[in-house]
Amino acid sequence: MRRRLPPLNALRAFEAAARHSSFALAAEELGVTAAAVSQQVKGLEAQLQVALFLRQPRGLSLTNAGRAYLPGLTEGLDRLASATAHLKEGQASGTITITMLASFAAGWLVPRLGRFRAQYPGIDLRIDTSRRLVDFAREDVDIAIRFGAGPFKGLQAIHLLDEELFPVASPALLHGGLPLNRFEDLAQHQLLHDMDAHPEQPWMSWPRWFEREGLRAGSAERGLFFTDSNVLVAAAVAGQGVALGRAPHLGEHLARGRLVRLFEQSWLSDWRYYIVGPQAQFRRPLVKMLVDWLLEEASHHG
Repeated sequence: MRRRLPPLNALRAFEAAARHSSFALAAEELGVTAAAVSQQVKGLEAQLQVALFLRQPRGLSLTNAGRAYLPGLTEGLDRLASATAHLKEGQASGTITITMLASFAAGWLVPRLGRFRAQYPGIDLRIDTSRRLVDFAREDVDIAIRFGAGPFKGLQAIHLLDEELFPVASPALLHGGLPLNRFEDLAQHQLLHDMDAHPEQPWMSWPRWFEREGLRAGSAERGLFFTDSNVLVAAAVAGQGVALGRAPHLGEHLARGRLVRLFEQSWLSDWRYYIVGPQAQFRRPLVKMLVDWLLEEASHHG
């Protein structure tokens, strides 16, 4: 279908002038002179055979025709800009190196990578899951996802996710011989402990949970102990006991029914997940695309 449209520059000039109620401010936004904006608008009015502005000493105001024309034009320009941005995203190429804990990568990031690949097929991700602290000045790492209380000295930090913990187990454990209907019932079950929990993380300690629920902490000091939280989760899936489930790590297991949340009790961690890195990195187009995607995933998919 052949479309009879005015020149794009004239449409942009009118939209900017209408938004600012000023040829001068529109010119500043568009990087041209005020005279050029005025000339573009005059040409548009001539082509449409209608006045779009009332030109007054105090500034510009839209005519009835201008007010009627502006919403549809603004929507069209926004859609054109969005289509252009998506096209550029699809053509973006390069490599980004991001570091994070293996447990977070396995539980939260990996199940989402298909969506990232579909949106940015030209961007390759290098995912480093080592536990060491990164020297951004010396190492080939662009950004990191870190779990902590902050601040992260000398680095920019963007909040990504909170972390809620709650008891979880395999559905098979619910149908075993021992009751598992109330928190108190945990005293009869094998507990799975994360030996890597920091002393400042009481929400990851079974004894602290028992104290919080008014139970004797000593009864929570037995069970299976793990130095790797991925193995701990695997043990819970295998029905080996009850674990303190970290919500960001368990989305797929809960969604697929491999694990179930046992009770209403939960504990919101004092620590958070942050996207961390040198401020200059966040201005790089590829890194900005990844950061925006991570934030979108956290916002819409948890």
